[in-house]
Amino acid sequence: MMEVRPLFSTSMSLIRCYRVMNQLVILISLFSGRTESLSFTIDHAKDCIRGGNRLFLGTAVVKEWTELLPLGIFHGITTNPTLLERAGQECTVSSLQSLARTALDLPGCNEFLSQTWGVDSDEMYSIGMELSEIDRERIVVQVPVTYEGTKAASRLIDSGVRVCLTACYSKNQAIVAAGLGAEYIVPYLGRMMDSGKDGVEECKQIQEILSGMGSKSRILVASIRTANMMVDLTSSGIKTFTFSPDVARELLDESLTSVSADDFNDTVLRCNTVDSDD
Repeated sequence: MMEVRPLFSTSMSLIRCYRVMNQLVILISLFSGRTESLSFTIDHAKDCIRGGNRLFLGTAVVKEWTELLPLGIFHGITTNPTLLERAGQECTVSSLQSLARTALDLPGCNEFLSQTWGVDSDEMYSIGMELSEIDRERIVVQVPVTYEGTKAASRLIDSGVRVCLTACYSKNQAIVAAGLGAEYIVPYLGRMMDSGKDGVEECKQIQEILSGMGSKSRILVASIRTANMMVDLTSSGIKTFTFSPDVARELLDESLTSVSADDFNDTVLRCNTVDSDD
């Protein structure tokens, strides 16, 4: 307990200091008429408190984006050909570019991940360039971690495109991501478990390999069937996940919390009586 108090005190001091600095910047922004500085400061404060975690909403259903992004917990949106098919969306460059524009115009969407395709590295590279051309800073191109895919990914990175290696099923593939300098690598947790692998342990070892190699590549765990599948991984330093709208709703589905919230509202109604003489 004696060791926790100084740490807590230091954390609170940093928070108070940050709040004072934040208020000063807001005041300066207001007096100078620079509202864009105000917006940046608020966004920066949220990112600072959020830390290094990134949660992505995995769906190509636009209605789900508009419903769930306002929760404020997501960093961006991920799509792939399977999700496009489920949503009734075309898997074409023009369709994905349109979806990207729609997504990136929504508050709370900082990144849009879309997957390239092709029979060889040349085709995957060409399509990847087209997919990302409307916004190279915020669009990340997903490339399967195959032989041809890795060649395409290397060329895309050299061309200034942000790359995510996807369809990872083995910890060995983490070495490819680290060597390549890919921004993300996506292990399919649920599908690993379906194939008989210990998906949780495989993901943990991928993280250990990336850390051991000093790589900045980020593991982005996908194919998550339940919220509980993420819990064990977060304690191992894994902090980036993409999951479906159903899993997103599951994170907020706690009956005891709902009962407490209803109780609070009932208490407010009882306490918030208006004097009849007023």
